[in-house]
Amino acid sequence: MSINTAHASNGVLIFLVERILIYYDGVEIEFEGPPDVPQFKGKKRGRLYLTTHRVIFNNKDMRDSMQSFSLPFRSMRDVELEQPIFGANYIKGRVVAEPDGNWTGEAKFKMYFTHGGAIEFGQAMLRAASLASRNRPEQPPPYGPPAYGNYYPAPPPAYAPPSDPYYAWVPYQTFPTAPPENTVYVMEAPPPYPGIVPDTAPYPPASNAHDAKAKEAAASAYYNPAYPHNMYASAPPLPAGFGGPPNSAHEPPPSYDQASKKTD
Repeated sequence: MSINTAHASNGVLIFLVERILIYYDGVEIEFEGPPDVPQFKGKKRGRLYLTTHRVIFNNKDMRDSMQSFSLPFRSMRDVELEQPIFGANYIKGRVVAEPDGNWTGEAKFKMYFTHGGAIEFGQAMLRAASLASRNRPEQPPPYGPPAYGNYYPAPPPAYAPPSDPYYAWVPYQTFPTAPPENTVYVMEAPPPYPGIVPDTAPYPPASNAHDAKAKEAAASAYYNPAYPHNMYASAPPLPAGFGGPPNSAHEPPPSYDQASKKTD
């Protein structure tokens, strides 16, 4: 997890080739973390994004010291979906800090969905994490910190669900809305960890001035070890809360029931 690395100009900041799968406006999040990290204090309210690589939170309170946080699938542990008899459903788990993530250590989190949708969001998150784990290289290079560079406003496709049937498992009937216009920004750098599709094409840059850099970054954003000439980052085995160890390249994708199974 990293703090204050996933927001820009009152909007969300995503990596090149990263796709927003679900947008949810109305989440409340609580942390139990190291006492020397003031950003974890107090309840946070804002917007939540499920992407092809991680979960991103953007705070609505501009005065809060935590304006955003990024939770890559690889950094989450012991994720569970809770359905109390009284009160809102929520997702809980643990998260560890990323290199250069503006904090160190480990924290617990609880995500409350004030307008419903916790179960659907959690199941989709588990499925995405399970799929992403399949793209872990067998012999990955050492993991390095995220590389942040220039960014630009995302084009219109960023505000619409992916049309590829590969994403048919995403519950768009529960989350039909898209992020508000002019609130999504795209970095020129690729993600430092694998996503659910190893060879996704990047969003087109906002202007021709970015073309060369975008193509160069896109060439390095693939995580399929079958293409050794491309650069890719490491990803450790998926924790128990996300369905166990990753499948090999020769196994079929996990079933929806497998991906959504609750951890005891």
